[in-house]
Amino acid sequence: MSVSKRVPTWIVFDLVVLWLGVYLSFVIHEGGTLTRDMAALASGYGIVSALTGTAAMFVFGLYRRLWQYASIGELTALFQAAAVSNILAYALTAIAAGSRVPLFAPIQSFMMTLFLIGGSRFIWRVACDHFGNHQYRKGKKAFLKKTLIIGAGNCGTLFAKELLKNESYQANPVAFVDDDPYKHKLEVLGIPVLGGRRDIPSIVTAKEIEEIIIAMPTASKTQISEIVNICKNTKARLRLVPHLQDLIQGKAAAQQIRDVSVEDLLGRESICTDLKGIAEYVEGKVVLVTGAGGSIGSELCRQIAPFNPDKLILLGHGENSIYLIEMEMLTAFPGVKLETVIADVQDRTRMEEVFRKLNPQVVFHAAAHKHVPLMERNPSEAIKNNVLGSKNVADCADMFGAERFVLISSDKAVNPTSIMGTTKRIAEMYIQGLDKHSKTKFVAVRFGNVLGSRGSVIPRFKQQIAAGGPVTVTHPEMVRYFMTIPEAVQLVIQAGAFAQGGEVFILDMGSPVKIYDLAVDLIRLSGFEPGVGMDITFSGIREGEKLYEELLTKEEGLTSTRHNRIYVGKPSQINRAELEFEIRLLERVLGKDPEEIRNTLRQLVPTYRNVS
Repeated sequence: MSVSKRVPTWIVFDLVVLWLGVYLSFVIHEGGTLTRDMAALASGYGIVSALTGTAAMFVFGLYRRLWQYASIGELTALFQAAAVSNILAYALTAIAAGSRVPLFAPIQSFMMTLFLIGGSRFIWRVACDHFGNHQYRKGKKAFLKKTLIIGAGNCGTLFAKELLKNESYQANPVAFVDDDPYKHKLEVLGIPVLGGRRDIPSIVTAKEIEEIIIAMPTASKTQISEIVNICKNTKARLRLVPHLQDLIQGKAAAQQIRDVSVEDLLGRESICTDLKGIAEYVEGKVVLVTGAGGSIGSELCRQIAPFNPDKLILLGHGENSIYLIEMEMLTAFPGVKLETVIADVQDRTRMEEVFRKLNPQVVFHAAAHKHVPLMERNPSEAIKNNVLGSKNVADCADMFGAERFVLISSDKAVNPTSIMGTTKRIAEMYIQGLDKHSKTKFVAVRFGNVLGSRGSVIPRFKQQIAAGGPVTVTHPEMVRYFMTIPEAVQLVIQAGAFAQGGEVFILDMGSPVKIYDLAVDLIRLSGFEPGVGMDITFSGIREGEKLYEELLTKEEGLTSTRHNRIYVGKPSQINRAELEFEIRLLERVLGKDPEEIRNTLRQLVPTYRNVS
């Protein structure tokens, strides 16, 4: 029924019910019979009460409410409307009829109003529920997924109510789990609260649960991680209500329930950033991001844009990736002035042209070759891009007076066993040497693997699972540090605010994660069981890889910064002239025998050891 038809219908209904309620209150008070005068008074008072009652309910917005979602708010509004209308009706009738209106009339009329109006709405709600989706669900109950809801608070209750009402979810909530012991053995919406998080495995088995929904949007990521680690050992599909911060920031819709991701297993808390410090060095500045089409570069663009740079330069070698990030940025940040540049950082002349024309004040250098085994097979390309390309961009930043230069580095630069890691270490050394003689503040930010980046193990595992397996892991003991792309980039930008010049900032990567455990978790989160329908095989350590990654070289002492997730290594003593001489020697061996290239790299980075 439309609003235009529903409201007049309810008003007519309420007029009749309110008049009848007043009349009945007089009949009950008088023992079942009314004198002619009392009947006339009851009728008159009933008319006034009916008119004031419907008017009060209209004023208090009761005709604009959906009663199938009624709660305390609706009851409070009804109470207020009944009180106001009966006081007003008593006063008006007393004025018109003198002092003949007995005092019991407004009191009993108030109670009858609450009973009849509230009761009629309650009956309407029960009827809608019973003959609507509940009847549908009753017939289809055997075909609905048995669902366990973790969290019997406001959010869990709302989701349970939605699951019961909305047939599209195809889910039947059969139990709650909550860590509050006072809720245990009680019922919410007729659904029992069977225990706490430690009882989840036994509840899933006993109730034959097919789906688990974690409805705890205000829980910390550490708490969510702990619950996910319990649930992942069951065979039930695991889903998650978006975190409250994501809802506030618009990253997720309130009605959205998403599958649990590997990121949820990390349990890393949200990052608090110094917005003022970041704004001071980014706002109103011309900012250049190299490698802007890549995983890290594109996320840098997304996170820099809200700080209102004067211009954001998106520089990359691949036209398609730059086009895609440009289109995304134009849609998401229409007020930010963009400049797209197709250029190769290896081209010194082109880099000088870009700096001369656009004059960037802040540079984030993310352009690099990062794939370890590929760079082992193509060492000259790794050197040209990661060493000479970084040198070109850094030299231009110095030459054209940029204020700040932030190099995106890697934990593989520490005691490297790969060509890629060694070239990253040389880039760190070069900017540290350059910083001593430049007005530009040169810093590097070092971190481990980022989940979901191009070439990352997670997308590869997902592809293998989608193809039916097997999932390939290099070694059962291989360990890596992981963080999400947004988290890494947020810390990179924050580290740039701390730059004094020459530092290597190290991001807190949390605890290292076994790649094998990551594969097992991803298989289970995808609805499979490792070894049962989805095998894991070991391919062996690839060229250039090592079992464990490190974050600090021997000569770097770790000290804290103003941010609890960012640390700084002591600047290394770099002889710039000697370093530049050795880089020129490195240029001469490009394209030659790989072993000769490795020997030259070892002269530059003595800690480099080839394990392939």
